[in-house]
Order: sequence, then C-alpha cells, then structure tokens
Amino acid sequence: MIVCGTEPQIEFNQLPLVQSDDRSEETEPTTPERLRQRLQMVGESSSSSSISSSDDESSIIISNNINEDDTTSSNSNDDNNNTITTTSIKTTTTEASDDSSHHQQRFAVLSFEQATKLDKVMEEVMPIHGRGNFPTLEVRLKDLVRVVRGKLEGEQSVRVRDIRLNGGAASHVLATPEGSSSITYNDLDLIFAVDLSNSRNFDKIRTAVLDSLLDFLPEGVVKKRISTCSLKEAYVHKMVKVTNGDRWSLISLSNNRGRNIELKFVDTMRRQFEFSVDSFQIVLDSLLLFYGCSQVTMSDNFYPTVVAESVYGDFQEALYHLHKKLIATRNPEEIRGGGLLKYCNLLVRDYKPSRPEKIKHLERYMCSRFFIDFGDIHQQRSKLESYLANHFMGEEQNKYEYLLVLHRVVDESTVCLMGHERRQSLALIEELACRTYYFEHQAKDIFQPHPHIVFGGGFFFTPYAAPYPCQCSWMPCT
Repeated sequence: MIVCGTEPQIEFNQLPLVQSDDRSEETEPTTPERLRQRLQMVGESSSSSSISSSDDESSIIISNNINEDDTTSSNSNDDNNNTITTTSIKTTTTEASDDSSHHQQRFAVLSFEQATKLDKVMEEVMPIHGRGNFPTLEVRLKDLVRVVRGKLEGEQSVRVRDIRLNGGAASHVLATPEGSSSITYNDLDLIFAVDLSNSRNFDKIRTAVLDSLLDFLPEGVVKKRISTCSLKEAYVHKMVKVTNGDRWSLISLSNNRGRNIELKFVDTMRRQFEFSVDSFQIVLDSLLLFYGCSQVTMSDNFYPTVVAESVYGDFQEALYHLHKKLIATRNPEEIRGGGLLKYCNLLVRDYKPSRPEKIKHLERYMCSRFFIDFGDIHQQRSKLESYLANHFMGEEQNKYEYLLVLHRVVDESTVCLMGHERRQSLALIEELACRTYYFEHQAKDIFQPHPHIVFGGGFFFTPYAAPYPCQCSWMPCT
C-alpha cells in the first residue's frame, strides 16, 4: 500500500489497467512525481488496479510494502540499479476473459432455417380439448402467448421479463435438417419470467390464464355464465405451485393426444434442465415483436434476430450432443426424481452416454433421487403411469421397451433400498410391462381370429403350441 502525503490510500490489487492514448508520453521517463500524479488521477476517478508502462506493453505492479522513499522508476535506457518490480497481469485479464467467454458460450443466434422452424411451431394450431360439454379450443401458440402476456401485464399488473420456448420443441427448432425428423416433441413448454415474491401473484397468474381461455371460446358461447372454476375443470390438465426454495408455478392445458401446452411461470429455479439435450431455451420476445410490427413474411434477407440459450453452460457442446444423440449432464446430484425416467426415455430413443465409463455413477445418483422423491410404492405407480401416458401416447412398443430398460437400470444401479423395497419396485415395473405387452398384442389381435394372449384373474395366459406335429396314434395330444 502506498501513502503519498495526504492522498487517500489505494489498494493496488483493486486498480484497473490504465492505457494512455497520448503517444508523446512514451519518451518521458516514469518518475515518482509522475507516478504519484497518476495514482491521484486514478483515486479521484474511483478506479482500481495497475498503471501501464510507457515503454512496453507490460503493466507495472507495485508491491504493497513499497513506500514513497524507495519508489524508483523503470526505464529501458536507465543505468541505475534501482528497479521496480514488473509483473504481467495476464492472469487477471485471462480470468476476466474466461468469465466473459463462458457467458458468451451459453448463447447463440438462430439462423434463417432455425427461425423459420420456430415460426412454424408458433403458427401451428394446437387443440385444447375440453371435458364434458366444453368445446375444443383451436389455438395458435403465438396468439396464446400474446393474450396471456396482455392479461398479466394489463389486467393483473404482473410484469413479464421475457418469454422462452423450452424443452423438446426448442431442441426440435435447433436441430439440423438431417436430424430434425428424428427429434420429436410432445409437450409445448413456455417459460414466463415473472416476479413471484408476492404470494398474491400466483392467484393473479392463474386468473390471467383462465381468463385468456375465454377469448378462444367459439362464437355463440355465453361467456358470462362460465366461471374460472369451470374453465379449470374443463381445460387444465394439472397445476403445480412451488414455493419451497424455488418459486415457480405450472399450468398444463389438456390435449388428448398427449401434446399438452405447458405454461410455466418462473421467478427462481435452481435446476432448469436434466440433460444437455433438453437444456435449450429460445427467447421469443424479438419474434413476438416482429409479429406485432411487421406485415412482411420472413425471408433469408429479412427475419428477426432470435437468441437461444443453453442452461447446460456450453451451447455448442449441448448442440453437438443433440445432433449425435449423446447423454450428458452436470451436477447429477441436483437432478430431481424424474431424471431417471427421462434418462431411460433417451436410451429407448437410441441415445448413448457421452462418457460410458461414468454412466453407472450417474445411474446410481438418479435411482437414489427417484426413490427419495417417490418413496412409497403407490407414489411410484402413480408417477410411472402418468409418465407413460404423457410421453408414450400411441407408442405401445416403445412403452414396453422403455419399461424393460427401466427395470434393468433399477435392478443394476439401486443401492439405497432395502431388499424387500427393491423387489417391490421391480415387481411394479414388471407388472406394468406385462400389462403393456398384453394390451399391445390385444390391439394387434383385432385383425386375427384367435387371440394368443388372455388376461384373467390377475394372470396372463397363452395357449401352448407344439414345436412339431403330434405323431401319437393311440391318443391325440390335443
């Protein structure tokens, strides 16, 4: 630390680089008086860290124990033995540049082809099926987003920071044309960034979403007689509210084909992804502004700048995993219990571990977390049946293979259960697999005269077929 007369004390490790633009100073030597003047200028401007040398590009770092009496100049043409300690500050600048580059690696700008695919997703008409006598709502995603945002900010005074497309739909948009056909998505996940520090905002959000559904009812429907409670029972598949640590809520709108529209309102969420391939989020604000301002269709010379982010951390690495169908994650201990089900779903769809030597360690983490979050056998049954219904609509063969993969992973990697609990969970998966296999073949047997699998009394029966014709002459085997 240097004390120069009555000047304020300045910590050198807090001083920034000061580069001079005046080339005439290069011929002047660095004297104690000149050094003091520079320090005074830096202190008055609330700057911090080091002063650049006039002769070369290396910066001058002065140790903290130097005082005014032993401060000497450094000059390439100086014959004095008194020198000042010079050190490169490349370490400091490298750390700052690494943080900046790491932040930039999370983001990427969509190409015209990707923006066109995003536009098709937003323009697609999605049915929201009603229960009972309630009609089906035909909704375009961009219209739903616009109406919900208007209700939140206009009627409920809840500010929306940004809106993002998340999950499988975002991965579908970002995939290359060669691999996009194999990347399918079920749910349409939308994230609204809002403030939920006030608990009343949860009720405002629910009211805004349900009021938005009224705007999409067909003409001729008497809207005044329909209450928000009736709309909730008719069109909402599920509602989730989280206030413990994280603060977010979810409203899922029903679709009989399993393609639910999920509106997620997030204030804070520590873990926003499970694996790198589902870590993409596409910011929709610029596209929504384009819809509202421009009447011209998109072209390769005129389309909005849309930014995508990978909350996995490295956008290009996550995109490589998506194209090559690789399974990778970070901090697996933070993945919630549903991560095990998602992992087995990826395996069924021909994804491979990016690091096979580490996969058993990851499987043990996910199995342990699943049985911590769903410790009761009834909770496990409910979660499995719900996941199968939502993610394997019309895919009976994949559903059966999925249960076989899940059984293998649980059998090989579960280390947190007692023996009887482990057998109980495995028996549950076997039961669901047998039931799936039975119904799969029942559907095929509609076109066959003789069903070869029969279910009754909790058991599955199949007729015995001899491998070769019977040769018994004195008594037929049948």
